[in-house]
Amino acid sequence: MPEIHEPFTPGTPCWVDLMAEDQRAAMDFYRELFGWTGEFGPPSTGGYATLRKDGRAVCGIGARQAARGAEDPPHVWTTYLATEDADETLRRAREAGGVPFTEVFDIGDLGRMAMLADPTGAAFGIWQSREYRGAELVNEPGSLLWNNCETRDPAGAAEFYARVFALDSRPIPQIEGALGLFPPGAERPVGGIGDMAAYPPETPPFWLVAFSCADVDKFARAATGLGGEVLNPPAQTPFGRAAGVRDPWGGVFGVLANIRG
Repeated sequence: MPEIHEPFTPGTPCWVDLMAEDQRAAMDFYRELFGWTGEFGPPSTGGYATLRKDGRAVCGIGARQAARGAEDPPHVWTTYLATEDADETLRRAREAGGVPFTEVFDIGDLGRMAMLADPTGAAFGIWQSREYRGAELVNEPGSLLWNNCETRDPAGAAEFYARVFALDSRPIPQIEGALGLFPPGAERPVGGIGDMAAYPPETPPFWLVAFSCADVDKFARAATGLGGEVLNPPAQTPFGRAAGVRDPWGGVFGVLANIRG
């Protein structure tokens, strides 16, 4: 069901957020584009905002913050994979060749998290829920629909996510070279792995975030009108009409007119 009432299965994308170059402007852009609601959080959270669709949490937008002496982190959408034990997951990730950016740390009483990259270079987060599971609505217009690890080494990525999260990778017949990621015993994928062969060589591996959208063509026009850029014009895919969009600060995401339920 689109509404989430139970904990996410380990390895399932459970949350996405954008650490924005200009948080206020980014919130205005995305609220107008998706019809989200949400305001700045308290100072204790650095103003991190939870965005909602029809009153249910769908994603977060925060202000990017660099560690002392470090460069500003990129303005990107980040995928978080659920885990029941963040410390153990990070340990397994290290053993499998992952590169931690942080150790595991607490987010108040909400949960525990860490940031890392898989051995192919795709960055993501892990989330161990306590009081906060993550997204409360998925697979409906204006909410998270799909997360795809875009990499130049699909086999290496598949091995990593199998070792760390026990996710099985299987070919997606409709798309050449694409893999679906399946938790143990699952019949439907919770995410995927894509081959970056067609990407510009300077594009680094990343986890692509895609949101559900009722009308992709209308959405693309709206994004352009708000200052965004349509990277991949609306086109029919085996899973519905889709487009790739870049926000005014460089954050890339996808939209897909298909509700997986």
